[in-house]
Amino acid sequence: MELDRSRRSDRRLDIVYRVGSGVTALILIGFGLAGLTVRLPLFDTQGEVIAGLSTNGALGFLSVAFGALLLGAAVLGGVFASTVCTLMGTAFVASGLVNLYLMSAGPNVLAFSMPNVMFSFVVGLMLMTFGMYGRFSGGLAEDNPFREHRVRGRWHGGAAR
Repeated sequence: MELDRSRRSDRRLDIVYRVGSGVTALILIGFGLAGLTVRLPLFDTQGEVIAGLSTNGALGFLSVAFGALLLGAAVLGGVFASTVCTLMGTAFVASGLVNLYLMSAGPNVLAFSMPNVMFSFVVGLMLMTFGMYGRFSGGLAEDNPFREHRVRGRWHGGAAR
């Protein structure tokens, strides 16, 4: 089978990375802007409910900032978008766990409630799925850039070359 070298090898994966990070970015930016327009106190521990999730000024700002980072990844695409989605997904899951603990044991500075924790887990798993799609698998296609890296590089045969 001849590989078409005139087109980028990650073009099909790139669509998944771009759409995944772009849609998630728009959701986060929309939620963050909705929270910021209400002009909530920065670290209010009770928060105001917007779109079913409690928020305060700090959470609104963080949502816009993380949404902007994901939007930038969607624009750039490629391996960068995959890496950003994977890392941001991990951060969202970790944030859900930390804020689940802080809801009852410590200062709830982001005004998290149980729906926020569930949202954080869902968005985190969704981002990790988009970011890892086509990257971590045993049966990668011949033109997959991650397979080419494994064959050429250190992952071939399970041992470093």
